[in-house]
Formats: sequence, C-alpha cells, structure tokens
Amino acid sequence: MGTDNRTTAGDLILYLDRSDIRAGRLEELKAGIRRLVPVIEREEPRLIEYGFHLDEDAGLMTVTAVHPDSASLEWHMEVGGAEFRKLGEMISLREIEVYGMISERAHEMLEQKAAMLGGRSVRVSGRYAGFARHATDHGR
Repeated sequence: MGTDNRTTAGDLILYLDRSDIRAGRLEELKAGIRRLVPVIEREEPRLIEYGFHLDEDAGLMTVTAVHPDSASLEWHMEVGGAEFRKLGEMISLREIEVYGMISERAHEMLEQKAAMLGGRSVRVSGRYAGFARHATDHGR
C-alpha cells in the first residue's frame, strides 16, 4: 500500500507581494521578468502557480505564487534570490502577504527579501477554515 503524497488544504501557501514600479524602468522590468520566469519554472517543479501581474497605468506590480508547503517557499527563495535582487533595482516593494502556515526559516527569508527590496511589512495569516481542490478533482 503506497502513501498519499497529495497536498492538503492546510499545507498550501498563497504568496502575494505588491511593488511600485520605478519611473522609467517598466520595459527593463518586463525583460527581467521574462528572464526569471523560465528559471523558476525549470528549477521549481513543486511550485503550483507563479505569476506577475502588471498595472502599467498605476505603476504597480503584483506577484502571486501558490506553494504546496513551506519547504517549497523556502526553495523558491533560494533559487530566485539572485534574480530577485536584479529586479529590486526596478521596484520598491510595498508589502508581502502570505496565507498559510510557514516555517520560521521561511518567515526570516521573507523578512530579508522585504528589507532588500525596500518593503515595509511581511504579513502571515494562517488558515482558519477552507478546503482545496486539485485540478484532477474538478468536474467529478
């Protein structure tokens, strides 16, 4: 009998960060994002979702990620660290929000990222109630 390695609702980590795009840096930022995404996709097979959302009129960038657990978030911070620093020259981080339980190490890594990118806060909220469906569960 095998073990069930599926992610449970309690394990999932939803990550959001919001940044102001520095004046005159939008095109350079877009190029940096295009370089970063394939690296993350290749090096982080456990990462469920990763997205950059640009509101060009407002000069705002939002990053979203869904991790299966805290270990995935920690790996993401290790893999992407050098590239995050490059993007940091083009943005000013407003905040990082994390929904789900993360390790102390992951929290420390996020605090370091926020400090490096000029952010003011890292907010972590654990799940109170809810559920998660897997892509294979839809339509049953």
